[in-house]
Amino acid sequence: MRILGIDPGLQTTGFGVVDVDGHALQYVASGTITTGHIERGDLPARLKVLFDGITEVRDRYQPDAASVEIVFVNVNPQATLLLGQARGACVTALVACALPVAEYTALQMKQAVAGYGRAGKAEVQEMVKRLLKLPGVPGKDAADALGLAITHAHVGASISRIAGATATTKKTTGAYRAGRAY
Repeated sequence: MRILGIDPGLQTTGFGVVDVDGHALQYVASGTITTGHIERGDLPARLKVLFDGITEVRDRYQPDAASVEIVFVNVNPQATLLLGQARGACVTALVACALPVAEYTALQMKQAVAGYGRAGKAEVQEMVKRLLKLPGVPGKDAADALGLAITHAHVGASISRIAGATATTKKTTGAYRAGRAY
């Protein structure tokens, strides 16, 4: 199984691709998509760069699943809204390609990768390097994206088994049905 991890950001979005065979992980690729070359005030153009970049990564590496970081609420509400829009562009690009998307918080990713939910960026980078047997430490955004892919490799199968073993029903109150809220 090939998993694409996405660490969304409006200025820099990290991506990481890993192959999973049982418990064995193998690094495929990682990098960043940046919007720094576009004027800060041109939000639609920046979102298009993210959408097109994620689509290109998906086309190049042909993942079977994707995992994306869930946006946290920032002290600055404007920054949170902008980050949410960047995340939305990334998720939309993934689902437009009919790719299943799992979502994890930064805390969940750090717990799965470093064993500690409050691990720092450097600790995550080092653990990703070790888990994937990389020759060097990946960049911060790429390391977070690889961490999300690793998290899904470790946790995703367990969550699927649990969901299949228990009779759970989704609550539809307040949900969208055929594009309409009720």
